[in-house]
Amino acid sequence: MLRPVPLLLALMLALSACGSDGRLKALNKGEPLPPGVEASGEAVDGLIVGHRLMEAGEYELALKAYYRAAAEHGLTADVLTAIGSANLKLGRLGQAETMLRRATEEDEEFAAAWNNLGVVLMEQGEVGEAARTFRIAFALDSGESVEIKENLQLALAKIENPAYTSEQQYEFELVRGDSGTYRILATP
Repeated sequence: MLRPVPLLLALMLALSACGSDGRLKALNKGEPLPPGVEASGEAVDGLIVGHRLMEAGEYELALKAYYRAAAEHGLTADVLTAIGSANLKLGRLGQAETMLRRATEEDEEFAAAWNNLGVVLMEQGEVGEAARTFRIAFALDSGESVEIKENLQLALAKIENPAYTSEQQYEFELVRGDSGTYRILATP
């Protein structure tokens, strides 16, 4: 048999949960919304969210945002390049290469996709093919991107002097540049 005090206490807790929360009143009075809440109720573009997460170093979350963008926009060259770039930063070179190759097939004139494919190929030691993709990216970009130019120069230096990397061990770091392109920084 239940005692009246615990039963009364349980009933009071249940009723208090149904009451209004003073913190929610701010949303009804037109006061500012907390950060990250879209006032219109519409979802923010997954590509934008993914790019911001990439800048913050949250590559796994960025990849999820890019997948949402793929569901929203379809597998465009921009979405495929973003997915490939997130996989690149996560060290999933095979998946990154697959996505970036698909991006270059989808839009043969998208310089960022060609550049990022070149970065993946450099990471895999495919210097000759990487140089070819950097050349394509450089031509499509009309030589305007510093990142693409530096990546091409690094690949050509490695082709001209194969001992360039065998005498010294270089650590490569990928740095995101404008419009989703990556630059390879080589440090001894």
